[in-house]
Amino acid sequence: MKLAVVGGGSTYTPELIDGFARLRDTLPIEELVLVDPAADRLDLVGPLARRIFAKQGHPGRITTTADLDAGVGGADAVLLQLRVGGQAAREQDETWPLECGCVGQETTGAGGLAKALRTVPVVLDIAERVRRTNPDAWIIDFTNPVGIVTRALLQAGHKAVGLCNVAIGFQRKFARLLDVAPAEVHLDHVGLNHLSWELGVRLGGPDGEDVLPRLLAEHGETIAADLRMPAPLLDRLGVVPSYYLRYFYAHDEVVRELGTKPSRAAEVAAMEKELLALYGDPALDEKPALLAKRGGAFYSEAAVDLAASLLGGGGSPVQVVNTYNNGTLPFLPDDAVIETQARVDGSGAAPLAVPALDPLFAGLVANVTAYEDLALEAALRGGRDRVYKALLAHPLVGQFAYAEQLTDRLIAHNREHLAWA
Repeated sequence: MKLAVVGGGSTYTPELIDGFARLRDTLPIEELVLVDPAADRLDLVGPLARRIFAKQGHPGRITTTADLDAGVGGADAVLLQLRVGGQAAREQDETWPLECGCVGQETTGAGGLAKALRTVPVVLDIAERVRRTNPDAWIIDFTNPVGIVTRALLQAGHKAVGLCNVAIGFQRKFARLLDVAPAEVHLDHVGLNHLSWELGVRLGGPDGEDVLPRLLAEHGETIAADLRMPAPLLDRLGVVPSYYLRYFYAHDEVVRELGTKPSRAAEVAAMEKELLALYGDPALDEKPALLAKRGGAFYSEAAVDLAASLLGGGGSPVQVVNTYNNGTLPFLPDDAVIETQARVDGSGAAPLAVPALDPLFAGLVANVTAYEDLALEAALRGGRDRVYKALLAHPLVGQFAYAEQLTDRLIAHNREHLAWA
């Protein structure tokens, strides 16, 4: 089995390598190729990856290359984890929206749109090159914004599934609170990527006992603190929202907060510099503890599980992924991409039936899905007016004066990545 990781020079990659090494019985990789145009990063990440495999006794071969076509050639699956423009572009995404009084964040709002416009054309080019070399390869997208990127891939006819670590993070957190094995916890996870809610927490399987009311009663304060939301809000909602809902439920508070501290991008850039220095140590043969602060917790476990199910049936039969709606949420079109529990096998991901969404949640999902439609159109066809309409449709913007200002700023800060600008 051959896997390729596009964006293999990422500081995330040792997390992924550690998962491949630990879970080699689930996903028996013979060849792993790390693909990245940044040779300096590959020179650090590649040797560390090989040392991690060697320490854990993994027999697979790890190679590195800047040649995309050579790297993905013959791959059974290609995992995408790229960041067009790097942390410098993320820094901009998180700052210029604040100038207009809007949330600055890399995956939602105006910053998320900027990232989508930069990313979708690049990902589609990669996917076409994968299809030319190996049309049967699966594409696993971990690149944000996952929902929009996955829809672009599916709409273009690629064999693709989107993946995010929010759900597995909740699964592991709830398992610790309940003192059970993570495999015993199944989530009624419903919504869009970075706009989702846990409607139920079931023990033993998708049809097991729902212990969410007990979790909220016994651990509501702890869960709320992790989400940085008030516990009474969770009590009133009766569900556990993704922490990304804080951008919607406490927009003005978040804007004020973001304006008083360094951006997350600046923090990550400093952390990456330190991580890369650590990776260069020839004695290091495991992922360093600092990597846990980088984000992406449990990313490797989710990636291994999904790849194993798509390629050989060795993963969990039910996983939370991003895939076509296909009637799961009846108020959305079939070709909308949702994030929910799905049955995953060699034919792809088929969403399971979900409880009816309360209008409080369904309305926001419908609104953001409409924005994602417009965002994808802007990413595929370009044009200032399409960018403006997408921003006007987003509930974190929603005012024409803001949309005008944000459109100008978005184009100005991203001109080098926008072929039409």
